[in-house]
Amino acid sequence: MPQSAPLILPDAQSDALEAAYATPPRAYHNFDHVREVLRHHADVAAGPGWAQPVETFLAVLYHDAVYEAGRGDNEVRSAEMAVAAIARWLPDAGIDASRVAMLIELTARHGKLAPDDFGDDAVADDTRHFLDCDMAILGAEPAVFDAYDRGIATEYRGTVPAWLFRLNRRRFLKALLARPRIYLSDFFHERYDARARANLRRAVNEKR
Repeated sequence: MPQSAPLILPDAQSDALEAAYATPPRAYHNFDHVREVLRHHADVAAGPGWAQPVETFLAVLYHDAVYEAGRGDNEVRSAEMAVAAIARWLPDAGIDASRVAMLIELTARHGKLAPDDFGDDAVADDTRHFLDCDMAILGAEPAVFDAYDRGIATEYRGTVPAWLFRLNRRRFLKALLARPRIYLSDFFHERYDARARANLRRAVNEKR
């Protein structure tokens, strides 16, 4: 965990979490992905700040804890794992487990949400920043984005036919590119929108 983490997990909880991310083996949605999202969480902490730093931190840690390519219930199951883990290992820490679960479940709606879907208070800002942390990979350096794109393809290999994956993946990326805002918060929009659009245009063209 980063030194700036707002919460230190018990060793047993940390070990169980990392084991979850290794099951099944994953090319992208593994604990390296969590570490990258935590880096963006720390950037928000150092910038606009978090109203609920612990809840958003735990949501980052657990948001892909359950992941099987092609399943529609990964987010719900990950949220359930987070709630159970909080009850088991952090029962007296004053954590709003329902808020952690809600944030995790919202990741199922990436690409379908708009900045004004959450209101205009500090908690709404947290929601936008949390979701953008997970999508920041779209605005990564081209080589990092390409590795992410290959990783997703690897995870789906054997789950759906290659031609169908390419069709659906291109449709998803084109839909993101067509949105007036890829990122929900000003903080991420200003940092990553231009590079995200360049990456998405390139990826869409390559999947023709």
